[in-house]
Amino acid sequence: MKHTLSVLVEDEAGVLSRISNLFARRGFNIASLAVGPTERVGISRITMVVSGDNRTIEQLTKQLYKLINILKVQNVTNTPSVERELMLIKLKISIQDRPSILEIAEIFRAKVVDIASKYLTLEVIGDPGKISAIEQLLNQYTVTEIARTGKISLTRSSNVNTEFLRKTWTEQDTPLL
Repeated sequence: MKHTLSVLVEDEAGVLSRISNLFARRGFNIASLAVGPTERVGISRITMVVSGDNRTIEQLTKQLYKLINILKVQNVTNTPSVERELMLIKLKISIQDRPSILEIAEIFRAKVVDIASKYLTLEVIGDPGKISAIEQLLNQYTVTEIARTGKISLTRSSNVNTEFLRKTWTEQDTPLL
């Protein structure tokens, strides 16, 4: 199972290196990694997606706390959260394909950020499911380059689990919102 960890760290040289070395020594692969500053000067948030069972992730969390400069480690996998990713995707296009690609972009609220006679670059922002869905649809065309940020996540203050609501709505075929 994939787990999302949110790690608050002090902005010091080598913090990310120590974390990645810990994962490498334990034989873990980081499926997604995003690092950026927080609302507090000198503190960064690292959001990472890793595979493992609950016990393994618990052990990994304990190991992270032993590293210098780690302030807080939170497994937000089952916590109501807002999750987003950014993807830039460049496609080689023909005049015939352009309207259908632009229609897909409109449906997914993607932005055209660069266009040339034979190429089109889209910016897509959304939850990981949305990013995967548009990527899968666009794979029928000639994708020349993709850059993805990795998942970022913040817990919901409202504690509303939109994933639960989405599943319930799909099962009942009636909107709950």
